[in-house]
Amino acid sequence: MLRPATPADAAAIAEIYNHYVLHTIITFEEEAVTESEMAARITEVLGLDLPWFVWEEKGRVLGYAYAGRWKSRCAYRYSVESSIYLAKDTTGRGLGTKLYVALIDTLRTKGIHSIIGGIALPNDASIGISEKLGFQKIGQFKEVGWKFEKWIDVGYWELIL
Repeated sequence: MLRPATPADAAAIAEIYNHYVLHTIITFEEEAVTESEMAARITEVLGLDLPWFVWEEKGRVLGYAYAGRWKSRCAYRYSVESSIYLAKDTTGRGLGTKLYVALIDTLRTKGIHSIIGGIALPNDASIGISEKLGFQKIGQFKEVGWKFEKWIDVGYWELIL
């Protein structure tokens, strides 16, 4: 079931996210995020009148998607950066597509013009879902992140609504 996230979802969301923090290059954070920090992040996004969704089944949050500010300057107000994460044992079921479509549809109703997704490379799953939903690659930065003793590139995909 798709529903809006609340700060009460912070523990479940942090659990999903921290797998990627601690074991992958998908995020450049290197230390686990606490429940209280995640609650603050959710509160901040919702306070900007931007969407944060979770997918829940049988009381368990299986994934989430949200949009945050692209940059803080006023002229960027119609552009957002999207993020989506799924519990490691729930990939390949179409939940990411459902979350992302809901996010895109909601952003469209809020007058957002551009959705930007940054993807640490390689990441075939994130590239696949982004391109499936109409995002186009617009650029790539070489070796901008350092994690797990290696340099990581970041590509950027954009969807104009």
